[in-house]
Amino acid sequence: MPTAFVLVNTEPANEEAVLKAVSQIEGVVEAYILYGVYDILIKVKTESMEKLKEAVIWQIRRIKGVVSTLTLIVAEEKP
Repeated sequence: MPTAFVLVNTEPANEEAVLKAVSQIEGVVEAYILYGVYDILIKVKTESMEKLKEAVIWQIRRIKGVVSTLTLIVAEEKP
């Protein structure tokens, strides 16, 4: 089961709207508004890499207010 962390930059004052939209996406298991370089941190778990790609490219990146993303795919999870 692929897992990824997605760091998101939003347009100013759009963090809450983007967080709400992200929370509706299938596979998003956690999402947080951050202080610092990135505005939102999202944890995504999907059934396949194809579903992960769909969630990031076709859903998260297309949310109104999202400026950029950085996706970190987990190589190995601690049991």
